[in-house]
Amino acid sequence: MVVVNTQADTTTITSLGPDAPGAAAAFFTALADFPVPLADVHLATASNHLALTAQCDLSSTDTAALGDRVREAMAPFEHEVSIAQSYAVAIIGEEINAGDISAVQSAVNGETVRMRRIALDSLFAVELTVALEDAAAARRALREIAAERGIDISLEGLGHRGKRLVCFDCDSTLIEGEVIEMLAAHAGKEAEVAAVTERAMRGELDFEESLRERVAVLEGLDASIIDEVARDIELTPGAKEAIGTLHRLGHRTAVVSGGFIQVLEGLATDLQLDYVRANTLEIRDGKLTGKVIGKVVDRQAKEDFLREFAADSGIGMESTVAVGDGANDIAMVTAAGLGVAFDAKPALREAADACITPRRLDAVLPMLGIANV
Repeated sequence: MVVVNTQADTTTITSLGPDAPGAAAAFFTALADFPVPLADVHLATASNHLALTAQCDLSSTDTAALGDRVREAMAPFEHEVSIAQSYAVAIIGEEINAGDISAVQSAVNGETVRMRRIALDSLFAVELTVALEDAAAARRALREIAAERGIDISLEGLGHRGKRLVCFDCDSTLIEGEVIEMLAAHAGKEAEVAAVTERAMRGELDFEESLRERVAVLEGLDASIIDEVARDIELTPGAKEAIGTLHRLGHRTAVVSGGFIQVLEGLATDLQLDYVRANTLEIRDGKLTGKVIGKVVDRQAKEDFLREFAADSGIGMESTVAVGDGANDIAMVTAAGLGVAFDAKPALREAADACITPRRLDAVLPMLGIANV
């Protein structure tokens, strides 16, 4: 599956032609006439051929005038100059071969400025920096390549490669399994909960109705079952590594769950998550009442919480990332700047920007341009 964030605001200026004395100096002298912040520069020579690239923020610059100035400067050197939006393409899989990279380069039909390997513990990832005129067309082509070759591909504008807020769904995303089913298993009531879940899967119940009916099955259970379930929770492979890396790089992290806060509080503390929201089980006299307190964390609530976290962090929605696995995550995932479907149900796969196929949560890192550090 492939993702594209088309709101890129980083632009690549490329000059290609003979490797002549003074060409590089002329290129950067022309750029110096405009107050453009440089995000990256690159110079490469091969067989008397010179490639010069500069990645800039042109949001406050007359792009046409800059382009004319650079073309004028490079004309004596017989260079062709192009200006296009900058994107990062991440290719992720258990194995990546030269054929995969070649297919991606052909699909994007753009100038590849840079290529690098992104280190992960158990997956292989390669990132290409490309200059594209038509990101939507590239997205369609990459979607086909990803399906044909059994790899995951992301395409995102470089302009949003800064500090971010990354929000995870909990059940079957951040952790293995569903908390409500774990509670039911400890109580010996799996069949009752499974029956309600099946009705919800058939569309007979919405999420809130399904949750309330499943929680009702737990009425009368001793509250100590919550601690037992919390002790049994298993993180999804790569979850701890992903969150640790995000923290070290200054990103904020969050979990929004249709599960229960009493089960997740300890986990959130251990992972040092910045935000956590979930449903609250009602407990009276040490027993579960079979009810939840307050507003249910449903599809819309997840999006609302993501927006709340972003505002509190001083981060625009374009710099948010949401990762989930089910239909209840659709609103959150589609509202985020980058929405990722993790080993997901078909409905979310269709709605999300990107899919992660292997059950390794650290596979989200190369989509953000970062390695496991």
